[in-house]
Amino acid sequence: MTTTPRLGLVLSAAALLLAAHLRAAAPAHADDTDPSAPPGTEPSATAPVKVDPTDPELKLPEGATLAEPKVLDIKSVVEDQSGDERREDTNADVTFALQAEVLFGKDSAKLGAQAKARIATIAEEIKKQNATRIRVFGFTDNLGTSAHGDVLSKQRANAVQAVLDQDLNDPEATFEVRGYGEQYPIADNSTEAGRKKNRRVEVSFPRARQ
Repeated sequence: MTTTPRLGLVLSAAALLLAAHLRAAAPAHADDTDPSAPPGTEPSATAPVKVDPTDPELKLPEGATLAEPKVLDIKSVVEDQSGDERREDTNADVTFALQAEVLFGKDSAKLGAQAKARIATIAEEIKKQNATRIRVFGFTDNLGTSAHGDVLSKQRANAVQAVLDQDLNDPEATFEVRGYGEQYPIADNSTEAGRKKNRRVEVSFPRARQ
């Protein structure tokens, strides 16, 4: 499948974040968890630059200390012209999100005619990145019962995983397959356009180290 990029959103956070967060003697805890990111997909890079906490140029308030340094991912997001497919690239991972409508019929986990060609393109990228750990996560909108969404999203993730496994034909490949139902929406469920984005299957895998 060849996509025509129309919307290239490059969401950049500095590739290196020196320990710019200060902690006072009684610091408030900041939760860095992204509520739209399923468990197991968080970046894990470590900061390569050491900071001297005694450097007078830091001008720390009296009693303050440096927080642990960390690296924030640079994220590039590209959608195809129709919006049916989105690719996200970070320092650590590649993620493809396919809207359910291009893979399945309504309320179905049976792959449609276009689905296998789209999944084959993802399989080629997995091979290119030499990835052997692949996550396949299914999601739904918030219509219907939560229990039904959980089951349907898992069935859809299983269907995509089965085709990926066949295309890769790699005995070293391992898969993590989950159905999250209506959890972790990426758009507003109060509109049909938003619900359409939330009905999706995401395939993610580590980038090859340069």
